[in-house]
Amino acid sequence: MAPEPGRARLYHVELPMRTPFDHPAARRRTSDSLVLRLSADGVDGIGECAPRPYVTGETTTGVRAALERVDFDAVLAPLTGRDPAELLGLLHRDGFARTFGIDGGNNLLCLLETAVLDWLGRRLGVGAGSLLPGGTSREPDALAVSQVLDLSLDAEEFLATRGPFHFVKIKASDDIGRDVRTVRTIRCKIGDDVPVMIDANMCWTPANAVGHARRLAGAGVDYVEEPLPKGSWEALRVLRRDGGVRIMLDESVCTSLDARTAVEAGACDAFNIRVSKNGGPLPAAGLAAYAQEHGVRFQFGVQVAEVGPLINAGRALAFGRPGALTVEAGQSDRFFPEMIVAPPPAVDRTTNTLSPTHGTGWGMDLTGSAERWAVRDL
Repeated sequence: MAPEPGRARLYHVELPMRTPFDHPAARRRTSDSLVLRLSADGVDGIGECAPRPYVTGETTTGVRAALERVDFDAVLAPLTGRDPAELLGLLHRDGFARTFGIDGGNNLLCLLETAVLDWLGRRLGVGAGSLLPGGTSREPDALAVSQVLDLSLDAEEFLATRGPFHFVKIKASDDIGRDVRTVRTIRCKIGDDVPVMIDANMCWTPANAVGHARRLAGAGVDYVEEPLPKGSWEALRVLRRDGGVRIMLDESVCTSLDARTAVEAGACDAFNIRVSKNGGPLPAAGLAAYAQEHGVRFQFGVQVAEVGPLINAGRALAFGRPGALTVEAGQSDRFFPEMIVAPPPAVDRTTNTLSPTHGTGWGMDLTGSAERWAVRDL
C-alpha cells in the first residue's frame, strides 16, 4: 500500500499573557510563535520558532513568507522514503539545512528542524534525549533553574514570591543607579553563594560600560549579559578586562561563526544558548559542545513566551549536557492560563527545579485549542 501523502499545517500563536514581561529591548504582552505540524505515515511532528527582530533580525511575518518558498514535498518525502534511524543519523552528521537542502534564517530552520525531530522521535519511539547528539549517558534526576526579575516586578515582590534561588537574572533598566540598588537588595537577601547576572540587552555603550560594570560588581553582580550592541568585539574585550565582571553573550552569538569570533576576540566568558535563536536543537547542541571544548561557560536560555516544542527541546539539551552554568525554564505556567500543548511544560515551583520530559519526541501534543491559531496548510 502506498504511504499516506504528507501534510503540513502552520499556526501563528499569539496567546495573551496573564503576566507581562518587560526588558530594555522589548515589551511582551502576548506570545508570538510559529508552530508547525508535519503529518506523514500516520505520525505527527510539531515544531516551533519564536522570531525576535532584536535578536536575529527575523520576524514571524518574514518566516511565514520564507515558508511559502519551501518545497514541502521535499521536506515530507524523506520522512516516508528513508529509514528514520538513518535520517536521524544524517541530521546529526550534516545538519538540517544540508540534509534537506533548505537555506534560510535561524528561525525558519528551527521551525522545520524541531518538527522533523519530533516526528522522528515518535516514529522511532524514543524520547527527546535520544534525538540530540553528544548527550550524557546518565541524565540527572532534576536541574535547578534560574529566576528572572524583569521590569514589571519590583525586587521586594520578586524576593518574596520567586524563591528558592539558584541563579538570579535581572533585566537592566535605563537607570544604572536603580540597577545597583536592585542588585544590592537581592544580594543582601540571597547571600554570596547564588550567582547574580544583569542582562543589559545591548543598551550600554563603550563609553559607559566599564563604569556601569564596576558599580554593579561592587553591589554583587557576577555576570553581565549582552551589555553592548551586537558584535562589539573589541569593546567587549576591554569591558571583560577592566569591568570586574564576567561577560555572557546572547544576541551576539547566533551562529557557530559568531561563537568562534567571540572566543578568538577574547570577548566573553559564557554564551546564552537558545534553541530558536541558534537555529534549532542540533546547532544549539553544537554550540554547547564548542563552548565546552574552549573553556567557555554556557546557559540554556529561552525566548520569552515560548508555547510548546521549544520549551521541551531546550530542556532536552539541558539534561543531555548538565554542565550548564544555569537553565532558564521559562514562565509558561505563569504567563498562560491555557496552553496549546498537552501535557503543559512543568516547573516544580517549590524547589525551582525541572524533571526530564517523558514520552516520545518532545513529549507533547497539540490540543484542540491550537486550531484557533491555524493560518494555513502548506
